[in-house]
Amino acid sequence: MIRVLDKKTSDKIAAGEVIERPGSIVKELVENSIDAGASSITVEIKDGGKSYIRVTDDGCGIPAGEAETAFLRHATSKIEKASDLDSIETLGFRGEALASIAAVTRTELITKTKNSPAGKRLVIHGGDVITSEPTGCPDGTTMIVTDLFYNTPARAKFLKSSSAESSRIADLLSQLALTRPDIRFRFINNGKNVFYTSGKGELLPAILSVYREPEYRNLVPLNYGENGIYVSGYVSKPSFSRTNRRDFHFFVNKRVVDSRIIERGVMEGFRERLFEGRYPVVFLYLDTSPSALDVNIHPNKREVRFGDEGACIECVRKAVVSALATDKAVTDVRKNIFTEKAEVPKNETEEGKPEQVDVKTFMSTLRRSREDEDTSWETPGEAASDNRLEEVSAVREETASYDAGEGLKTSGKAGKAPDAGVFDIKDTVRPFDFENLKTGQALFGTYITATDDENFYLIDQHAAHERILYEKLVGEFLREEKYSQQLLTPIVKEVSPALASCDGEWIPVLKNMGFNAELFGESAYAVREIPFFMSIEEADDFLDSFFDSYAQDGKGPDNYAAIDKIITRSCKSAIKAHDYIKPEEIYALMKDLKKCANPFSCPHGRPTFVRFSLYEIERMFKRA
Repeated sequence: MIRVLDKKTSDKIAAGEVIERPGSIVKELVENSIDAGASSITVEIKDGGKSYIRVTDDGCGIPAGEAETAFLRHATSKIEKASDLDSIETLGFRGEALASIAAVTRTELITKTKNSPAGKRLVIHGGDVITSEPTGCPDGTTMIVTDLFYNTPARAKFLKSSSAESSRIADLLSQLALTRPDIRFRFINNGKNVFYTSGKGELLPAILSVYREPEYRNLVPLNYGENGIYVSGYVSKPSFSRTNRRDFHFFVNKRVVDSRIIERGVMEGFRERLFEGRYPVVFLYLDTSPSALDVNIHPNKREVRFGDEGACIECVRKAVVSALATDKAVTDVRKNIFTEKAEVPKNETEEGKPEQVDVKTFMSTLRRSREDEDTSWETPGEAASDNRLEEVSAVREETASYDAGEGLKTSGKAGKAPDAGVFDIKDTVRPFDFENLKTGQALFGTYITATDDENFYLIDQHAAHERILYEKLVGEFLREEKYSQQLLTPIVKEVSPALASCDGEWIPVLKNMGFNAELFGESAYAVREIPFFMSIEEADDFLDSFFDSYAQDGKGPDNYAAIDKIITRSCKSAIKAHDYIKPEEIYALMKDLKKCANPFSCPHGRPTFVRFSLYEIERMFKRA
């Protein structure tokens, strides 16, 4: 038999969708206060919110005649018709929060509008109105919610401990307070003040008021916009990171959200700037047209759907990259730098030889960077005139596969070596002002000294040169015109019957990476040209991997495995620690580092240089 459920039963079912725990009530009530135009919001809880929640604001209040209506299901002042869902600008709009809260608690409402001579007091227990009377009160609204799930004990037993629920509410209110730094927030737990914000509209002071972590004073500001998307906020320097994503705070149109899309943009922006398994601190605000969002995909409105996810990812990535390209992102010396244990990248072995690292999406990211930032390149003549480091690298090559001087034949331009330039970003934000740096000698044959008017720098010559070589090699590899080395003795590879029967359909794939293969018998192929950055041994290993992968899934490892080889080659070819280089070589290294897209770290995420401020130096000598 099909029945229509009575109001109490249906209200409890609906409440179960909206009210999961005390934090759900706090979220709904605070969002209502924000929508009401409040300039001050106070939240007080006891027993983790299970026994007592009070939210007081100085917003517009509820007219006395509409107080009871506000507790009906789907009663809302935020929208009028279905088309309004396409451009929602308020935090709440579904009209289910108050009805759901009242269905499973004992609720008291005290409210007054600005022009009313008296306020309204309404008491509801389990959805039933107990008291409705006028009362004297200040402008605004106070909601007092007690005895959560008193009439649904089966749900009450699934609540966590008071401390656990208090912690959830604290996290929630911390984020809600940061959505609106122009509103004064006060949070009281069991009679004790937890935090208080000034409401002056300044974001960084609000962050420090809520989290009180000294490191947050050095967060790097974000400010970027394109295609109707504007990104602002703060991120941590690469030198300050976490072991998890706990400090990812995302806000979309002043709404707290969880978003894999925004997270992906953040991590692409931090690519190669952090060690594997480390995560930045992020306070990211994304503003866009309400019509470009769907915020109605979940009852708690914690999730949003973007109309153009790719544009969102790209805008966030560029925002992070531009922020990390300023001098504010340079690694500073901290107070405990001399006592911290050095962190070894996970992609380096004890002997210092790099293993392959995951660069599956870096190639496309770097290609976009070149397109977006108007990359230019030096000519071979310019590089040869003053870049002595090319000679240093050539001497250290383990094989004779690449000689920038002469004897290298290329499939791109006959008789010419690849351009030896590096990235030269031409954008409104310069990566770092190297122009004012005055370089000195290399300490211990490893760390180059440099100064400007206010700081002292130590540059790791190996990490810096590794970054330079890496960007040169990747830049050449991403060119449409591939440079290859012709081999005197070709590499001959026997392929499986499956590959042999493909009529060489995989040959263009290899050619796009700089290989030139041709049939050499019934089931053998001769590879007569290999990419210029690979040694013969590396090319041989790569071809084995390619054929194995292609036989398995019909695709091959494509370009990503080749870029792994670039990382390996750049590390092997770079000058090493304790290699004493000449002043002109130091000058050339700094000149090339200045042109890198990411001069702050090597491909493994290790810093290329650190900064000592004049103040820190004076503190060391007890002068400050």
